[in-house]
Amino acid sequence: MSHPSSNREWQARREAAVVQGVGTLLPAFITRAENAELWDVEGKRYIDFASGIAVLNTGHNHPKVVAAVRAQLEHFSHTCFQVTPYSSYVELAERLNALVPGPTPKRTLLLSTGAEAVENAVKIARAYTGRPGVIAFKGGFHGRTLMGMALTGKVAPYKAGFGPFPPEIYHLPFPCDYLGISEEHALTALEALFAADIEPTRVAAIIIEPVLGEGGFYVAAPGFLQALRRLCDQHGILLICDEIQSGFCRTGKTFACEYAGIEPDIMTLAKSLAGGFPLSAVVGKEAVMNAAKPGGLGGTYAGSPIACAAALAVLDLIEEEQLNQKALAQGEQLKAGLHRLAERFGCIGQIRGPGAMVAMELVKDGDATRPDPDLTKRLVAEAGQRGLVLLSCGVRGNVIRFLAPLTTPAPLIAEGLYLLEQSLEAVLA
Repeated sequence: MSHPSSNREWQARREAAVVQGVGTLLPAFITRAENAELWDVEGKRYIDFASGIAVLNTGHNHPKVVAAVRAQLEHFSHTCFQVTPYSSYVELAERLNALVPGPTPKRTLLLSTGAEAVENAVKIARAYTGRPGVIAFKGGFHGRTLMGMALTGKVAPYKAGFGPFPPEIYHLPFPCDYLGISEEHALTALEALFAADIEPTRVAAIIIEPVLGEGGFYVAAPGFLQALRRLCDQHGILLICDEIQSGFCRTGKTFACEYAGIEPDIMTLAKSLAGGFPLSAVVGKEAVMNAAKPGGLGGTYAGSPIACAAALAVLDLIEEEQLNQKALAQGEQLKAGLHRLAERFGCIGQIRGPGAMVAMELVKDGDATRPDPDLTKRLVAEAGQRGLVLLSCGVRGNVIRFLAPLTTPAPLIAEGLYLLEQSLEAVLA
């Protein structure tokens, strides 16, 4: 079969061969990538402010990740850890156990996707507590499996038409001052849930993203996470921190929950763990994680040796390249540039986020109560045409999130901000 040289031809073939349920943000078919730059089949260059949805904190094709994968491929690509194990799985588990916050001894389960991590975290929590209920938050995103969708706090497009979902799942408001939801309101809603819907002795876990990902990069304040930790301890409930998007230095801490100084009972990790290779993890307190009996956890491709090799290289790079410091510096540069744009464009309602997990909320006439999702869509499309890959998100569909690789040079961030300014000028003209 011939290989088309244009995005339009490939898009036509994609529409004829791939299900419509898989959306595509920008119909640019990529042939090459390096650090924070992409090139499509037509040779056009793009600056990548998406990182494959927060997967590439170490950038595209980092030489050390590539070298680790190449070395592993020369030995073997797959055996299934449950059949004949291999050392890289064990070494990675040891390093993750030491890396996550808190003094309690930890254990690790490796999987392939973030949704798998969430599914298994719930299984482990139920096995340990003997309880069925799980509490999540409105605006949260936890995957596209049935349990993941049940936990996700947004119907369109993730849940519409796919129910019924597993029972005993409950949702609370996520505290966000910009949207008029206080911490007190959210905690009061939890007490009301205990009074009206499910007694705390039937709740296995509360799952929360310390920074909402798909929900719009709203940040759970340290005091709120600390209050949840206290309530969970009071009622024998496990606290699960979903760090799939916020983990591995994106926020300027290795994990976002470190800002609150809490120790989760379970953490779900994925995305930037393995520098672009499919790998996820559930890491938690030893007693909790060992509640599942042998054979109850696992998966054919879970903990792929290729992905484990990549992840070990990524953990080295966190220290060698000081990724937390790079995240803080990148965040300062992004926010300074966005605040300058906010002085020009009244549509920018708020700029927020820890480290390099930065968001810009688009509203009408600076009014927080008037979100502008249409402008957001036009801006993403215009930026793509100009060579800047952007992602939108948010419970109201009006947030631009910035997820450039943490290894992006400052001049490239500046160039991306310039393209963003040009795009804003064009869509507002």
